[in-house]
Amino acid sequence: MKDPANVLRILLILMFGFVPIVSAQPPAGAADDHQLIEQLLDRVKDLEAEVKRLRGAPDTPAVEPKATVAAAPDVSSPGAGGAMHEPSTDAAHDAGIPNMQFRGFSDIDYRVSDHDQPSTFSFGQFTLFITSRLSDQFSVLGEVVIEADGTNAVGVDLERLLFRYTPNDYFNLSVGRYHTGIGYYSTAFHHSAWMQTTTGRPLLFEFEDGGGILPIHNVGLSATGRIPSGAFGLHYIAEIGNGRTSRSPLLVTVQNKQDENNGKSVNFGVLSRPKAMPGFEAGVSIYHDRLYPDSGLNIVQNIFSAHAIYEGSRFEFLNEVVVLRHTVDSTHRDFTIPAYYSQISKPFGKVRPYLRYEYINVPRDAPFFADVGLRHGPIAGIRYDFSEFAAYKLEYFRLNQRDLPAINGLRTQVSFTF
Repeated sequence: MKDPANVLRILLILMFGFVPIVSAQPPAGAADDHQLIEQLLDRVKDLEAEVKRLRGAPDTPAVEPKATVAAAPDVSSPGAGGAMHEPSTDAAHDAGIPNMQFRGFSDIDYRVSDHDQPSTFSFGQFTLFITSRLSDQFSVLGEVVIEADGTNAVGVDLERLLFRYTPNDYFNLSVGRYHTGIGYYSTAFHHSAWMQTTTGRPLLFEFEDGGGILPIHNVGLSATGRIPSGAFGLHYIAEIGNGRTSRSPLLVTVQNKQDENNGKSVNFGVLSRPKAMPGFEAGVSIYHDRLYPDSGLNIVQNIFSAHAIYEGSRFEFLNEVVVLRHTVDSTHRDFTIPAYYSQISKPFGKVRPYLRYEYINVPRDAPFFADVGLRHGPIAGIRYDFSEFAAYKLEYFRLNQRDLPAINGLRTQVSFTF
């Protein structure tokens, strides 16, 4: 559609250019010329009125704006949801629609070993990370994962869904499904192989549906924030949730909708990020819950964790230790499960060699995770970044197991974000 103001200007030029020509005509046609000029002046007045009307009307978009797909927030930051850095979307804001952002992660893998299982290609988790800022203090975070299980069936899981209130640096509250703040790895690396140096997570921090021994996912409340502490850079985390099921084979591990008992899990942690040591973090946490497995036992679960990590541009050094203690009420007998890992890597341009050693030891007669048993061994590999959005990894692993032959194998992976 043409601009009415431009049309008006053109008509005025034509009119004032036309008037001298008309006055030079013979008098016999003067009446007709005068009538034509009057019509043009009336038309100009109509156009002026139309311009004034349009200028006074509010700007209305021709089509309804859609949710903006923009650069993703920084999802590698520790905490229940990670820090969010969101660009503004004027069209959506003017229309009263919250900004929405998408970020995708995925990987393709191949593994081979001297175990009796066949070598195989596999696609990893296809992750959609979604954020939406509702106001200066309220936001929503979601993480949807599409993946295949051991039967080759593809399923969809809502891994995280958080409604977040962030009024200041000292108090941030999230409600929904979150990654439990046990140690460092659980909240620093979410569902993305690309974010991790290695092809996969440490045995200690495997997800529940992959046989992990920790309650990585929880449904409830999670509060985080800074503690006024000057150069020590102290932070806290406090959580309450449903906890995980008592490993009943008939139930989903994460209690998304219905808790199996009235008791709730609680988790408290404190960590330090000293200003004098950028990239360094050390912390401790304690998690408590009660479990009621099918055997009829009443078990108290306590999980203690400690970590010291450094992640900088020159190298990466991750160290975590976790101790699970299960106490049977009727006998007061304790079952202790020690676990740890240590990982180091150093970049040389686009190439990053790495080494990790991991260890888990579950007692033979433990009421939980006895099938996990003793597992330990090294992983050595190399990562090559094609670009800042894609990487190739190749690693050797050796897994030693109690009463079973050791497994040696190779894993290779292409991981990427989009």
